[in-house]
Amino acid sequence: MKLGLHIADFTWPNGPQSLAQDLTRVAVAAEDAGFARLSVMDHVWQIGVIGPPEHEMLEAYTTLGYLAARTSRIELVSWVTAVVYREPGLLAKIVTTLDLLSEGRAWLGIGAAWNEQEARGLGLPFPPTAERFERLEEALQICLQMWSDDESPYAGKHYTLERTLNSPQSLTRPHPPILIGGGGEKKTLRLVAKYAQACNLFPSPELEHKLDVLRGHCEEIGRDYDDIEKTVMLPLDPGRDGENIDRILEQLRSLAGLGVTHAHGMIPGVASITPLELMAERVIPVAAQF
Repeated sequence: MKLGLHIADFTWPNGPQSLAQDLTRVAVAAEDAGFARLSVMDHVWQIGVIGPPEHEMLEAYTTLGYLAARTSRIELVSWVTAVVYREPGLLAKIVTTLDLLSEGRAWLGIGAAWNEQEARGLGLPFPPTAERFERLEEALQICLQMWSDDESPYAGKHYTLERTLNSPQSLTRPHPPILIGGGGEKKTLRLVAKYAQACNLFPSPELEHKLDVLRGHCEEIGRDYDDIEKTVMLPLDPGRDGENIDRILEQLRSLAGLGVTHAHGMIPGVASITPLELMAERVIPVAAQF
């Protein structure tokens, strides 16, 4: 099992004036520790489960571009892009650019979006749920077409592109891998089966059932279920002195038994680097054996 670091909280002890330097330290330390993937949220305000909306939040793809220049091996992803915040043609271009400038380390993490408060606050589009899912599928189709040799027009219900030219193309071929976030059984997991290289779920009692639903969608469309990477987002808190490490390993072992191959999460106090060192010493080498 591989581990990934999710950075969702930018309210750090040294303040905004030191965020560039602090982010560099954390990203380099995560890469050196053996984390496989590094992500940020695609939010413009902080979300309620982490802090009030007034807390610091950075724009996702600008941040990932910065981190691409500060690292050399770790994969980079927005976990996950809100489909309605950017036009799909531009999104394909953004992820292509990130892939090129990171030398092949970009993912497209994407979902239907959910934070109406921040969208309304900054005047971003936020149509009803059904339309957002329609737009998500069209966006996936557009990105895949732009990452192919097909430059023909695209005409969907919500998006019209006269020429899907994408030059230069991504280094990762046939395209940067796609991760779709969410566990909706009728829509989201069907889109995973149809378009994605990875899904993202949560370690709830329903996890095994969600994976069975995904397997069913794969069987229905003729997709190999094993081709899809199963990822889970969960807290990764080793504790001040490593007191939580046994519990983390037990949970990771259980997830691996269900077929999960990538665990991804926030680490409290990550700016101090110490938790990353604990994970490097006592969690990542053990999890690699699961």
